Amino acid sequence: MNDSSCPPALGSSSAVDRRTFVKSVALAGLGLAATGWAATHERGPAPRRRFVQVGLGSRAEMHQRAVQQTFATHCEMVGLCDRNPGRLELARQRSLEFGAAIPPGYAAEDFDRMLRETRPDVVIVTTVDATHDDYIVRALDAGCDVITEKPMTTTPEKCQSILDATARTGKRCRVAFNYRYSPPRTQVKELLMQGAIGDILSVDFHWMLDTHHGADYFRRWHSHKANSGGLMIHKATHHFDLVNWWLGALPETVWATGKREFYTPATARRLGLQGAHERCHTCPEKAACAFALDLAAAPRLKRLYLDQEQHDGYFRDRCVFRPDIDIEDTMNVMVKYDTGATLSYSLNAFNSWEGYMIAFNGTKGRLEHGEVESTYAAGKEPGQVERDHGAIHTRLIPLRGPAQEIEPRTGVGGHGGGDPVMLADLLLVEPPADPFLRASDEHAGAASCLIGAAANRCFATGAPVRIADLVTGLRKPRGAAMPGPGEPLPMPPACRWTP
Repeated sequence: MNDSSCPPALGSSSAVDRRTFVKSVALAGLGLAATGWAATHERGPAPRRRFVQVGLGSRAEMHQRAVQQTFATHCEMVGLCDRNPGRLELARQRSLEFGAAIPPGYAAEDFDRMLRETRPDVVIVTTVDATHDDYIVRALDAGCDVITEKPMTTTPEKCQSILDATARTGKRCRVAFNYRYSPPRTQVKELLMQGAIGDILSVDFHWMLDTHHGADYFRRWHSHKANSGGLMIHKATHHFDLVNWWLGALPETVWATGKREFYTPATARRLGLQGAHERCHTCPEKAACAFALDLAAAPRLKRLYLDQEQHDGYFRDRCVFRPDIDIEDTMNVMVKYDTGATLSYSLNAFNSWEGYMIAFNGTKGRLEHGEVESTYAAGKEPGQVERDHGAIHTRLIPLRGPAQEIEPRTGVGGHGGGDPVMLADLLLVEPPADPFLRASDEHAGAASCLIGAAANRCFATGAPVRIADLVTGLRKPRGAAMPGPGEPLPMPPACRWTP
């Protein structure tokens, strides 16, 4: 099978020639990369693959629908597994909504038995982050390929076990980094690949979470590092992966500082509350708290969580100001890469709007890109947001030249059109050829996790951390060729000024 979007075998070439890429994209008009899986369908159905899925919370439904409905001619779900019997049964019955047969269900302790009885080709892992490595390694050792939700895992030791398992078994681990596939972010990659700003010397990247989405991480299991690795891993793994992929580089050294100052009992008191409580559902002050989450009023959350508490005691609506939270809400990171590029990154979880701003500084100019993902609308009920239409911007500023506004590409579907393209790339036996090489393997998954893990270590020690000191065997993932040092540079226009 000749599939340029699949991770390579060990020892294969790590890059696609940049001139070949530019020529092929010019000829194809980027249509194949942007249109998803339709072109593959026109060639006829590919061999049907057998899937099982472990972990059936909110993120799991996207993968289940893709297997049982969107790509049903290529895939079949042969088993579902979860530690909560109520959510397990909900997922099994959801198969009927997708027009699929109800697969057998297995308790978490029966995961290995599920693999033996259903003989899957691929295991989809959508469990709590800190448990990913256990299921991934067991699946690989059972002879299965794996698709895992991001982050691949949460600690350097768990990264090492996955890297060792893929090397030992020869099986594949793919990480569902949907941000790579969204059209405007792919467009940024294309501009960088084409050398629009020459060699990339530094990157400034700032991500804002608002008090709707950002606060939600402090309600759930994510609020404990033992489960999620904190926002440096659970959330920022997306962002670190984007930069790694955009640059075509591996991180070498990390410096970071982090703190929690907003989601605290002290903030609750400053907001006029008596203090933090256990959860919103039973909170005596929920009528006065703008951060309260009403699970009973949200049908999907009620069905998935409130109605299933009897099975495992998990509360989806814990107070965001609790004293036992141990993740940060304010983080700053610097990363040095093997290409010499440096990254300055920040993540804040309590902003008035949600989105990001990034700028690439190169030898031929600067590329600016950003998006306002959501803003609060005055007069709306708490939790209601509205899209700020047209908020994506991309601007190319040549050295000593006028700025050029780039019309952002758009797509249809979740995460700005990224989810459908990613799912086709993950699930189809022969996905469309991808000149951007957006497929992410275990080395890409580890590289993003390890930046977050290094940042967490910096928070504790105040000292820089070398990625090479965290794991062995990490190699640069396969990637499209980027401009490199040594290429001739055009002389910029003369600057007429008087000192």
